[in-house]
Formats: sequence, C-alpha cells, structure tokens
Amino acid sequence: MNFKTLLNEHTRAQIELDTRRQFLSNCTTGLGGMFLASQFGKAATFGATHDISASPLVPKAKRVIYLHMIGAPSQLELFDYKPELARLDGQDCPQSFLEGKRFAFIQGTPKMLGPQYSFQQHGQAGHWISDRLPHFSKVADDVSFIKTLQTDQFNHGPAQLLVHTGNARMGYPSDGAWVTWGLGSENSDLPGYQVLLSGGRPPRAGKALWGSGFLPSVYQGIQCRSKGEPVLNVRNPEGTSRDRRRQALDALNDLNRESYETFGDPETLTRISQYEMAYRMQAAVPEAMDISKESESIRSMYGAEPGKESFANNCLLARRLAERGVRFIQLYDWGWDSHGAGKNEALNEGFKDKCNHVDKPMAALLTDLKQRGMLDDTLVVWSGEFGRTPMRENRGGTEMKFVGRDHNPNAFTCWMAGGGIKPGIEYGMTDEMGYMAAENPVAIRDLHATMLNQLGLNHKKLSVKFQGLNQKLTGVKPASVIKDLIA
Repeated sequence: MNFKTLLNEHTRAQIELDTRRQFLSNCTTGLGGMFLASQFGKAATFGATHDISASPLVPKAKRVIYLHMIGAPSQLELFDYKPELARLDGQDCPQSFLEGKRFAFIQGTPKMLGPQYSFQQHGQAGHWISDRLPHFSKVADDVSFIKTLQTDQFNHGPAQLLVHTGNARMGYPSDGAWVTWGLGSENSDLPGYQVLLSGGRPPRAGKALWGSGFLPSVYQGIQCRSKGEPVLNVRNPEGTSRDRRRQALDALNDLNRESYETFGDPETLTRISQYEMAYRMQAAVPEAMDISKESESIRSMYGAEPGKESFANNCLLARRLAERGVRFIQLYDWGWDSHGAGKNEALNEGFKDKCNHVDKPMAALLTDLKQRGMLDDTLVVWSGEFGRTPMRENRGGTEMKFVGRDHNPNAFTCWMAGGGIKPGIEYGMTDEMGYMAAENPVAIRDLHATMLNQLGLNHKKLSVKFQGLNQKLTGVKPASVIKDLIA
C-alpha cells in the first residue's frame, strides 16, 4: 500500500469517526452563519429538504388562514342537505348502520334524526346551505366544498391532532410549522405562524396542535390574543427601557454564541433567533393586533369590537396579519360539540348561537380579502375534526333530553376558498343519510397535500429524517392532490 492510499484510508476512517456534534462544532462559522442569516433575513428556510427554487410547482397561494371549529360542527345542519334523512326522522336506525361501527356514546338502537334547519340553494353554483348561515350564503360562489373528508379518529383530541399534524399522536409538527419551515416568513418582525383562540376554551389537544414537533422550535405557532396583551410579556417591565433591553439581549446573545461554538447544539441558534424575534415583536405586534386602527365600516362588517375575545375580532386580525406577511394564521373556535348533553351542546340551542357568532365574520373575511385583492393568493380553509351521525345521540340506550348527534369519522364537510382553488365546486358525495362517502372519499392527508400544492410545496419532498423515516405532513401512506379543486 503506497503512501497516498494509506493517507486516503486514514482520512476516510477519520471522517467515519466524526460525530454530528464534532461536525457542528468545527463549522460554526459557516453553518451558524447560514442559520442566523436565514432567521434575520426575509425568509427562514434553513433546514428544509424541499428545494423551493428547484420546485416544478408554481405557488398560487402565499399564505393560509385556517378556521377550525373545535368540537366538530354538524355537516347535516350546515352544508350537507339530505331530504331523505328528513323523511326518516324519528324512525329506528337500520342495523346495517350500526354493525361493526364504533361510536363515542351511542348504544343500542338510536332514532334517525332529520336536519334541524331548512336549506336553500345559493349562488350560481347552487350550493345547498342552511339558514343558519345567511351572511356566508352571500359569498357561496367564492367557495368550494369537500363533502367526503374522512378520518380514522372518533375522539376529539386525536382527531384534532390528525387534522393539524397528520398524526393522531403528540410530538409531530403542525401544518403551520411545516409550511413556515418550508417557505419561511415574509415579515422578519412577526412570527410566520400565529394562532388565535376564541370560544372561551383552548382545543382538547392543546398547544400540540401548533407545535413544531421534531422541527426546530422556531417554527412553532405563537399564540396571540385579541383581549389584553396581544402576546404575553410582549411589553418591557416597568422601568426597563428599550435601549436597556437591547443591551441585555446583546450580552445574552454573546453567551449563547459562545455556548454554540463550544457544544454545537443547533437549538442554541434557535434560542438566539427567538430572543431577537421577541425584541422586534415588541414594536411590531401591538401595531398589527390593534383593530381600533380599522375603520368603523370594516369593524362593523366583521362584527368586531376592540378589547374583546371573539371569533369576529380574530377574523379581522387574521386579515391584518395576512397583510403583514404572516405565512400561516390559525383560528380555533371552541364550542361546536353538539351531543345534546345540555343546552349549550344542543343542535336546537347552543348550535344556533355558535352559528350566529361565526357566520358574519367568516363571510366578512372572504369579502374583505377579495376587495383588497388578497383572496387570489390567500388560501382560506374551514373545517372541524370529524362529522356527525345521522342518528340522534343516546347515552346508555336512553335518548338525550336535548337534540344532538354523535361523532362520525366516516364523512364530514370542509370548504376552501382563494389561493388558486376553483370556486363553486362540490367535491365528493355522501350517501342519502350523509353518513358515509358515496363517491370520491378524501383522507386528511389528501387535504394536506392539496394545501401544500397550492403553496408550491411538493408533499412528497417536504420531509425530514426522524426516527428512521423521511417524515412528512402527509405521512407514509399514499396521498393525492385533489386536482378537480385547482383552478
């Protein structure tokens, strides 16, 4: 063996012995610089395995506004009109509907339950929409419906996780985290992924719904509020000036950079980035979240009232954040779990109130985006986490005092608008009872693939190696973009 061969063998052996930590420690200038530059610049795309510049997909949407009605609203009282179900109201449920099925609460033989509200067709597309949504009905031609969305989860927490992370277990990145990881943000002074809550309670699955999972924590959603401080601790403590805060932050960053050069932990760079973002947010967030700056006519269109926590305020805030380059804006509205266990959960009581709360704001959001020329490149998505049964819910075989429906994972409705989605489409069809998909079933992963496609992201290539798999938002099972919905 000559000297050159011996040297090559030695070099190869040395490379094999190098650990990931040693690699990071020995290239802090290059790798760290790349990361920090990406965080402090216009976009934060470091780490994505999806090469945006080389993508054959043409993005039609720049951002997403996702409206999630926590608790799973009944599609049979909103968008899936079933006159045959009305005819069977009060009759015993056929055994074929019950055999081999799992329910959250139903036992024995429940009664069939007809639609609780009347329906009419609206717009040139002739969408059937319940009389519970008079304002939304006026923008029906801007919307397309998926009638056959399906899930394999029938409990709220896991179903919510599946809708927003592609996995029913905790610990996986949310849809907003994947999108901001792949595309970054257009505004370096605001987080690229923001979350707004209404309805008085957080979702059953909690903050895991907007977490970053195994992606860098800088991509997790930031929860904002329409009442009180928009972000907790966004203001400096009394007696602390902005200049003093800057001095303290510079000293802390020096310590963190020294730690990174010593140990090479990439989360240290994330920490630096988050501190810097928090400093910039102190100026940018209060302005972005101040809906009192909107005209009275705009606030009235949404039904928004400054200083209150409401879905109306959050819809207006979503438009303001979208204007400012926030990439993914997630709204959660709690209170749609219509079992009939009490007045608030009754389809003929609390459900009416929930519809009144969301009807005007979500119609205003679409109208406002459209009149500002933003709907074309803003993808708006509305859904729950599963559907509702065509049978009336019972508990232990006894009919509930109030009118309600049990969980139905077999078919539910969501709608999409803007962002390159063809308006006026109804994709998929349920059976005569609205119970099962009769044609074109759509898995959650298909919805995710379609959302990513509209953003110019290939769901097969947006992945990261974790636990031995190339992990994706769409998971490991086959997923398809719903091409019939794309303009």
